[in-house]
Amino acid sequence: MDLYRTFLAIALSFIILLGYQYYFAPPAPEQPTTPAQPAEQASQNPTETTATGTPGAPTTTATVAEATVDPNARDITVDTPLYTAVISEQGGAIKSFLLKQYRAGIKVDSGPMELAPAANPAARSLLFSLDNGTTTSLPLYNAASNETQLQIQQGKSELVMTATMPEGVQVVRTMHFSSDSYLIPVQYTLKNTTNRPVQVSPALIWNNTPFPHINPPSSYLFAGPIAFVNNEREEIKGKELNKGPFIRQGTVSWAGYTDSYFITTIMPDSTAPLTLTVQGSGSGSRSTLSQGLETLQPNSSKDYSYTLYMGPKKLTILQGVGHNLAHAVNYGWLDLIAKPMLWLLNFFHSFARNYGLAIIMLTIVIKLAFWPITQKGMKSMKNMQKLQPKIAKLREKFKDDPAKMNQEMMSLYKTYKINPLGGCLPMLIQIPFFIALYQVLMAAIELRHAPFMLWINDLSMPDRLWIGFDIPYLHGLPVLTLLMGGSMYLQQKMTPTAADPMQARIMQFLPIIFTFMFLNFASGLVLYWFINNLLSMLQQYLINRSSSKA
Repeated sequence: MDLYRTFLAIALSFIILLGYQYYFAPPAPEQPTTPAQPAEQASQNPTETTATGTPGAPTTTATVAEATVDPNARDITVDTPLYTAVISEQGGAIKSFLLKQYRAGIKVDSGPMELAPAANPAARSLLFSLDNGTTTSLPLYNAASNETQLQIQQGKSELVMTATMPEGVQVVRTMHFSSDSYLIPVQYTLKNTTNRPVQVSPALIWNNTPFPHINPPSSYLFAGPIAFVNNEREEIKGKELNKGPFIRQGTVSWAGYTDSYFITTIMPDSTAPLTLTVQGSGSGSRSTLSQGLETLQPNSSKDYSYTLYMGPKKLTILQGVGHNLAHAVNYGWLDLIAKPMLWLLNFFHSFARNYGLAIIMLTIVIKLAFWPITQKGMKSMKNMQKLQPKIAKLREKFKDDPAKMNQEMMSLYKTYKINPLGGCLPMLIQIPFFIALYQVLMAAIELRHAPFMLWINDLSMPDRLWIGFDIPYLHGLPVLTLLMGGSMYLQQKMTPTAADPMQARIMQFLPIIFTFMFLNFASGLVLYWFINNLLSMLQQYLINRSSSKA
């Protein structure tokens, strides 16, 4: 096996990894759950408890009717250096959440990124229910202040809103905003204003819809409802929701919606057991956190606290949040390799101030780390090339006796102290690192809209150079990808070739195959591969020169 058979193995590894993640990734182990109540039963007794003391799953679906707009409901705008949030008095829901430091598209005038795009008031996030989420009513949350603008340029501030439920329970909600954080602590205080006990089943509802990117992230990466329950990360795919509600009971660290670059979540501040129910249809989903059936005594009150995070899926930020939210960035079985690579990428960017240069530096570090074993593998292939005439004679001599031929070939390898697998094993060892870096460069929000140089103004998107007219399918010239393919061709010319003519001809097509495969990959990944090829050519040149002098 020569170097380009190893490259083929790497390419197949990419395909297998992507195919596995998309089609065959096993679901997370099932936790003991209580099945959802039938709709008829839930309507008669929406707060019926299960054996564990928590309510059955809400039976509403993600498809909700268009809510009637209350003419008295105002919109409260909260403006901070990080975001602009619009909180509606109707249901107290989040009407809009714009990230100031992230654009919806690459163009400067594309506008800030929107994380709460639902137009229907009943389909917005941060709805609170006292009947386990089965109600469709949206009570009016009156803001304590007459002001509809809350400016927070420094420090902290709060927004207090009060609603009265039909059960005679008053709900006071306090939201705390900071000028330097995406975290929003939220406290609900339930006050029984009647002279009789009232049973309630508090539930917080988080409606999810896809974030409206102008330049969508890779379709190979997961986007949808997500949660961290009982110390396990749960990605809830649409095909699972089509089978029925997704239900988990236990310690819910967080639940919400994510795509490659952004995440919106609710994090209960209590470690008490909760029930998480996720339902969906179409592109929307509805996550409900149920507290369980409780009784409010006359003139008593009780608090329920949560923390919201609506912002970038940036590991350095999520690690400081707590609540296990850092698990939202997950690279599967390559997590232990990928996250250090992401740290290195950010480390190099801290002084290079350019993620393209940071990728080049990271590529050099990885190449230097594997230089000794790669050197050994390349030398082994060079020595194997010298034996090709002898191997060809053995194949011709013992073509009718494969067992004898293999025995003689092994004896030949032993005589010349050559390991027939020495050329490919060092390369195979590097495959997990190649795949880990692939995942990092495909999903790192650091590369989103990050420019490199010249025509490459977004390292998370394929490189395209506009040449004055449209090219079908490509819509621009993939210059960096073509350079990468050209470097593979030149590297192939420098590499020891296989003795088998058919195999050699097949290997000649690898640069073409890789070029087509990389056409729609992120330009950051193509840049890595191109620089890696150049370094491999340098290494092969040094080996060839050393062999010619020997």
